[in-house]
Amino acid sequence: MFEVIFLGTSASAPSVRRNLPSTIIIHQDRRFMIDCGEGTQRQLLSSGLGFKRLDTILLTHGHLDHILGLGGIMSTFARWEAAEKLNIYAGSWALERVRDLVDVVLRGGNINLELRLIPLQPGPLLKAKKMQLIAFPVTHRGPGSFGFTFQEHSRRPFLVEAAERLGVPAGPERSQLVAGETITLENGTVVHPDDVLGPEVRGTKLCYVGDAANVGELVPEIWQADALICEATYLSEDRDIARQFGHITAAEAGRLAQEARVGQLFLNHVSRRYHPNQILEEARTSFPDAILVEDLDRFPVKRNNK
Repeated sequence: MFEVIFLGTSASAPSVRRNLPSTIIIHQDRRFMIDCGEGTQRQLLSSGLGFKRLDTILLTHGHLDHILGLGGIMSTFARWEAAEKLNIYAGSWALERVRDLVDVVLRGGNINLELRLIPLQPGPLLKAKKMQLIAFPVTHRGPGSFGFTFQEHSRRPFLVEAAERLGVPAGPERSQLVAGETITLENGTVVHPDDVLGPEVRGTKLCYVGDAANVGELVPEIWQADALICEATYLSEDRDIARQFGHITAAEAGRLAQEARVGQLFLNHVSRRYHPNQILEEARTSFPDAILVEDLDRFPVKRNNK
């Protein structure tokens, strides 16, 4: 299971109710920040999350509304020692802009922060014991835009009743079987993992698409995701403007979710030029359960059993 906290949900410029883009993804003891618009660190405090265990920031691309908050985050981490290290992943062009921010914000100081700027490439990015993080290319204005997939590993559930029938005691023996090891009980009975493990169950899949101009290429990447977070910057009446600036419409976001058979759709990156009901109406034409997120909204993301 994942938890998603939306720190900022506005497009291009803040509004009274919406901060610039930033989202936190939590999986067990790991926290990931996607994008870091201006004002993000204050939103972190307002959310109650604070700065603890935040050491990884993923940037969808290098436009200023998605990266300007990094200056404040880096300064706080470096001056107040809120963290020992900070890893920022982004495309090469976005990293150039981040380096410019670093030169201004951290210039001439005694910095107690290990800052790593890591270029993104499509494919697996991080692998942990129970999940992996994958980057995939997204078409937007300029080079090096990415989306992200958070994928829990598949697992085979432990069948307690089967274990009890075989006399497997509660304790390390069961952990060994879950780990794929064959065990021998005190009475000489040999128990194999297949004796007590059920069929494989896929893990939860969460996909994040930031600014995007083309939805067709995204279907294979987000296929059957349990949840999709996607921009909904424009309405269909302004489709030409959307294309001019490398964006999609709310209607296209809804069709994307429907075609890719995702479980839930969260609409993000909202323009203040539209009433929220207009955005929802368009997206729900294709995806009736679409949710238009607000700043500081929190949602659990679980495996869809459908």
